[in-house]
Amino acid sequence: MTDAHPAPDPALLLADFVNTLDIDSAADGIAAPAGLAAWLAERDLVPAGTATGDADVHAATVLREGLREAMAAHHGPLQADFPAGLDGALAALPLRISLAGPRPALVPLDPPGTAAAGLARVAAAIMDAVAAGTWPRLKVCQEDTCRWAFLDTSKNRSRAWCSMRVCGNRTKTRAYRARRRPAAR
Repeated sequence: MTDAHPAPDPALLLADFVNTLDIDSAADGIAAPAGLAAWLAERDLVPAGTATGDADVHAATVLREGLREAMAAHHGPLQADFPAGLDGALAALPLRISLAGPRPALVPLDPPGTAAAGLARVAAAIMDAVAAGTWPRLKVCQEDTCRWAFLDTSKNRSRAWCSMRVCGNRTKTRAYRARRRPAAR
C-alpha cells in the first residue's frame, strides 16, 4: 500500500492469511473486527485505524477457509477443481482487472481505507502467486489437527506436513504404533 515497504511475497501473504487460524490451539487472529483491522494494517494492506465490522470478519473467514481448501487440494492432481467456497468469496470482493503496468493485474475497486479493499488485495495475491509460479506450491499440512499453510519448496513438490519434526513425526509415530498393535481377536 505504501511505497515505504516492498510488496509482500504473494505466496507468503496467502499462507500468513490462512494461518490466522491456528487449528491446534483454536486461536483465531481475525475473529474480531479489531484483529482483522490490525492484521490488514500490519501488512500494509489498509491504513492503520481502518474501520472493520462483523461483515468484514465474515468475509475474511470465508476467504481464509476457501484458501485453506484450495491449498489442501494442491496435494492432489495438478488440475484440482477450484473450491466453490473460495469462488463465492472472491466473487463478493470488489476487484477489477487493470491493464496498467507490465502485465494485467487484479486491483481493488474500493478506496484503500476499507477492510474490503484489504481483503481484495489478499485475493489479488492469488493471481500474483499464479504469475510467480508459487500458487500450486501453497499447501496445508495434511495432519488434521494442524492444517497450517506452508510453501512447498521441495524439489519434487511432495511435502505433506508443515514440519517433519512435529506433524510428520506425529503421523509416522501413529502409523508405526498401529502396525505394531496386536490384531484384535
